[in-house]
Amino acid sequence: MILKKLFFVAAAGISCTAFSQSVNKQKLMDYLDSLSVHHKVMGSFAMTENDQPTFQKVIGFSDASKQQKANINTQYRIGSISKTFTAVLVMKAVEEKKLALDAKLSTWYPEIENADKITIENLLQHRSGIHNLTDEEEYWTYNTKPQTEQSLLTIIKKYKSDFSPETKYEYSNSNYILLAFILEKVYKKTYAELLQRKITEPLKLKLTKVGGKIDPSQNQALSYTYSNGSYQPWQETDMSVPTGAGNIISTPAELLKFIIALENGKLVSKESLARMKNFKDGYGYGIAQVPFEKYSGYGHNGGIDQFLSVLYYFPELKTAVSFMTNQSDYNNNDISIKMLQTSIGKDFKMPNFREVSVAAEILKKYEGLYKAEGFPLDIKIFLEDGKLKGQATGQGTFPLEAVSESEFKFEMAGINMKFNAEKGTMDFSQGANKFTFKKQ
Repeated sequence: MILKKLFFVAAAGISCTAFSQSVNKQKLMDYLDSLSVHHKVMGSFAMTENDQPTFQKVIGFSDASKQQKANINTQYRIGSISKTFTAVLVMKAVEEKKLALDAKLSTWYPEIENADKITIENLLQHRSGIHNLTDEEEYWTYNTKPQTEQSLLTIIKKYKSDFSPETKYEYSNSNYILLAFILEKVYKKTYAELLQRKITEPLKLKLTKVGGKIDPSQNQALSYTYSNGSYQPWQETDMSVPTGAGNIISTPAELLKFIIALENGKLVSKESLARMKNFKDGYGYGIAQVPFEKYSGYGHNGGIDQFLSVLYYFPELKTAVSFMTNQSDYNNNDISIKMLQTSIGKDFKMPNFREVSVAAEILKKYEGLYKAEGFPLDIKIFLEDGKLKGQATGQGTFPLEAVSESEFKFEMAGINMKFNAEKGTMDFSQGANKFTFKKQ
């Protein structure tokens, strides 16, 4: 799926001391190796300091069935980081007088609800009220099949508007699908051609392009889940579905070149970049505010199928981090923080992956369907191959790692669950959100 929300938790309250940069980078490598050994993550990682590359690391396979290891040139789907590229193309169109930020959606799609009130800027900032098509369960019935502009438009326009334009922020992939189509109309070129001519060719990015069906023989990574001691391949979203909301493939090193060029005025003017950084509710034009300790950066993250990606730049530090994973049972935000801590010479604590063993007869007591008032999804808990797993309504299954006999976590999403078999309850927490679920 395309990631619904941006997330980044600033590191805080960690006791750290400065230490040797070479030791620091080695510890970061050891940390990533540890994630790989414990099957927590596969992917590619890169960092720049003073706008120069200083760190690169690749772990895991691009094609697990053939034991084909990934390398620094392996291409991964970057999901919603594509939105930053789309926003840059929009700003270039504005500079070239092809588009105006206050132009109304009705110019191109008058049949969409509130089209006469929705501006290009509203689409860029997720303030249009247009419903997010990936939120609906029916998305999973067509996401692997080729789509046309008309078929996607039919889907988007059938949903009722979520709110009046400009009144609030709500992330919607539909906004950037429409922006990609509008770009194609004003330039009379495909999105892929625009990306190539206006961004990748000028920056000499040879591994960044609109993706298609994944071809491991061309050094493109497949995505996986890890269960029962092996890597299980995941379905492929057809790239005609996300278009400008999530259809690009790239590498971390090339994404870093892209964001450094953006910051230094090599893609759009400084004035255009300043407009892109016009953050409302934490979101600008295809970029979000990113806090880290006392510093403020910007960037985007993404997720499509089992690919997760990150691209963050901190102007004050002149530091950027990027990575892409094609399998993860880990909180990727933790990786971001440790990379940034490394960049400023701070130590970090290595994770302990020793899992608590819980007897099957105890785990069986937790099985069932759980509901909570105020929580939009039900969660099914079940035992499979001796492991406890969860599945929310309309979502894929996820593994639960035992912290104790009654407490479990899904680290990748920052989810913690504590079961009380006698009461038939499950205390659920994810960040600041806390709910008590009742077994049905």
